[in-house]
Amino acid sequence: MKTLTSLLERLNLDPEVLEACARNAEALGLPLERALYEAERINENQYLETAAARHAMPCELRLAALMDKEGSGWATDAERVCKVPLPWLRKQKVVPVRDKDGKLALAICHPSGWLLAQELGMLLGERLERPVLAREDDITDIINRIFGESTRSEGSVSDVLGDSVNAIDEFNEDAVEDLLEDSSEAPFIRLVNMILAQAVRAGASDIHIEPYRDVSRVRFRLDGVLYERHTLNKAHHAAVVSRIKVMAKLNIAEKRLPQDGRTNVQLGRLELDMRISTIPILTGESIVLRLLNQESISFDLGTLGMSPGHLEQFRKLISIPHGIILVVGPTGSGKTTTLYSVISQLNDSRKKIITVEDPVEYKMRGLCQMQVNPKIGVTFAAGLHSIVRQDPDIILVGEIRDRETADIAINAALTGHLVLSTLHTNDAVGAVTRLLDMGVENFLVSSALYGVLSQRLVRKICTACHGTGTDGAGGKCRRCAGVGFKGRSGIFELLFLNDELRSAVNRNASSSELEAIAVRHGMVTLQQDGEAKVAAGITTREELSRSTAEI
Repeated sequence: MKTLTSLLERLNLDPEVLEACARNAEALGLPLERALYEAERINENQYLETAAARHAMPCELRLAALMDKEGSGWATDAERVCKVPLPWLRKQKVVPVRDKDGKLALAICHPSGWLLAQELGMLLGERLERPVLAREDDITDIINRIFGESTRSEGSVSDVLGDSVNAIDEFNEDAVEDLLEDSSEAPFIRLVNMILAQAVRAGASDIHIEPYRDVSRVRFRLDGVLYERHTLNKAHHAAVVSRIKVMAKLNIAEKRLPQDGRTNVQLGRLELDMRISTIPILTGESIVLRLLNQESISFDLGTLGMSPGHLEQFRKLISIPHGIILVVGPTGSGKTTTLYSVISQLNDSRKKIITVEDPVEYKMRGLCQMQVNPKIGVTFAAGLHSIVRQDPDIILVGEIRDRETADIAINAALTGHLVLSTLHTNDAVGAVTRLLDMGVENFLVSSALYGVLSQRLVRKICTACHGTGTDGAGGKCRRCAGVGFKGRSGIFELLFLNDELRSAVNRNASSSELEAIAVRHGMVTLQQDGEAKVAAGITTREELSRSTAEI
């Protein structure tokens, strides 16, 4: 073969090595390029190109990257693929795809897959064209993508449960290692897996499963808003809750007390961290799953949605060597993401960074992260009291909840540490009054506090449908599922404590006076920043009103 010959000339292999590979190929009945590949003398790309030339087969080394891209000539067919058992596809390392003419082809990583194409075509009821050679990793990625986003994951509850409703006894006491690989026949296992796959595909941050008198409701939180996704038979609720408890290693028998747990699951190559919370209510147990995708979060200040002016000011603020910087806002306003973005920028080998959190949501390299555990006395105050003796440069406190924590944080700031934390207040100046209400002395607040960032999250207008929720042909927009919004952006209010503000804090000035001083010195309020984003077409006035209604 000309291609193999030219490859061997370029490689300039040792004749003895080449001869050994040739003998091995002859003994096993393999092509020489296959023997060279298995002996790791050529890489996968070289093997595929050579094999494609030998068998006159098409070869695509970027199949996964090209799949479903406009004009690429390759597309997935989830409906067909989901008719084939997932374990079989993974074992054989093949996946049916559509070529540029819409014909069904078989992506394979070895030429011997031609016979499989014929067998698979009979199973699918459609003739498969000659296979296309592709990288093994690409085939795996396409399989994971299809089974994570396919019609199978979009199935209905009735499709999954069928006529079987009593499968609790079949639960495995071990957590699911890979949801896509779990082929258990237990219908409630498959139901929970389906709900998780749908939530991940939709980009949900939380799953709520709530029992009512006659039904159980499954809702997803998307971009901060809850949407109902499934309605379950009330008789199935306990089985679903038990399955989730098993995954989180919670007490299945205990239904009278709240429980909290955490577990890791895999969806293909996607690792998902889940926090599970259950509480007893009048109609059963309500369960909420917080989904933390460790791979999808980008902790970058530039992606938070700050205006260039805010971003420049905030970068200047976090560069101070010591003092307290607070991020404030209601629950779900993105405070944790902002703090992690700050830490990500400040993280370097020359600094000791310690965090005390409840819970530790994201594990970051280079940090010493402490989990709050009140059951054994590890509170924010106790944790903070201990870590100041660990010679830190930067301290992150998940939340200042009481005077003791506030006092320790302020003392740490005054003794040369940079302290980052959060408070639950409506605006930036509210952080000052909140600390004073906790009993912290005015002069300590004015001396230690350097800046406060107040924030909210607003939904962004979908760029595909421009907020209409339709695809132009009367159907739902695929990108935003017909909602009209996709993704969220922050709106911000940044308060710098200058000399005039410190003097006002010392004389116990009111919140309105503090805000007037800050505005006079150039502070852009939350409302003003939101109006700017409305004017820029990032969000709508209605969405801004929803997010800032309490201001």
